[in-house]
Amino acid sequence: MVLVDDFDREVTGVRISLTDRCNFDCVYCHNEGLGDTRGPMDASDEEMSADDVVRFLEVVEEYGVEKVKFTGGEPMLRADLEEIIRRTPDSMETSLTTNGTFLGDRAEDLVAAGLDRVNVSQDALDPEAFAQITKSGAYDKVMEGVKAAVDAGLTPVKLNMVVFTKTAGHVEEMVEYVAENEGLQLQLIQYMPELTGRPEWNIDIERVHRWLADLADEVEVRDMHHRRRYYVGKGMVEIVDPVENPEFCANCHRVRVTHEGYLKGCLNRNDDLRPMGEMTREDIRETFEAVVANRVPYYGEYLVRDGDDGWTINEEYIGA
Repeated sequence: MVLVDDFDREVTGVRISLTDRCNFDCVYCHNEGLGDTRGPMDASDEEMSADDVVRFLEVVEEYGVEKVKFTGGEPMLRADLEEIIRRTPDSMETSLTTNGTFLGDRAEDLVAAGLDRVNVSQDALDPEAFAQITKSGAYDKVMEGVKAAVDAGLTPVKLNMVVFTKTAGHVEEMVEYVAENEGLQLQLIQYMPELTGRPEWNIDIERVHRWLADLADEVEVRDMHHRRRYYVGKGMVEIVDPVENPEFCANCHRVRVTHEGYLKGCLNRNDDLRPMGEMTREDIRETFEAVVANRVPYYGEYLVRDGDDGWTINEEYIGA
């Protein structure tokens, strides 16, 4: 029984943050829309246990959820990540978003546990630029992790690159890298100033679309979001551009879970967070149904156009 919200959007996927801890400090990070909540690097009692995560997945499987993506912070800081993946219901596709630091040592174990796909954050191929963006000296470890993921069969390995003023100059080199190396895809992710508070870092993502259209050997338009895929050499490049995009919101089929066990229906909102109580199966069912019932597309519904071609909050949802 797949749940459908009031805007006819089926919820078929969940995105679970396993921790807000991270060994990087990326300048653009918004921590799944929660902002900078990071504390000590030691595991916290506030994090959902493996049992909590698995119980949640077993419940939402009853509602036809087909996909789960594990995120963070850095989810590979969880020593029990392989256990969680191994215990995920067999009916679900499992994927992971990671900074790649620990993939070199764990990629094969993750595949053995049942991981299907992996996304690796990779914002530059220049070690110095990488260090400036991530506040980390782990460039070589990340490159080793990407190779290990390919060798372990997690192909296509998706490289996530946030496009803003500090990375725009590295896009061309990244596209060439993916075009020359089999088993890789590149996701150019539009910078989201509404979550990071630095609008001056924004760039015109349409310029990137036009550049790729001229460069690509083939351009494919997906049914979902009418998102364009650009095939270049051996690789594929896709732009994820949700900002001010009502069509993107209209095709959102995912509910998010915070590391503390709260459900949220929209990345851009934290006024819709709902706790799952003691995380009993009944608590989970009740909260999941309520969150889906109250999901609202961010652009085009929660935010609507004003008279000056800007965006304003729809008064219907103030306080909701």
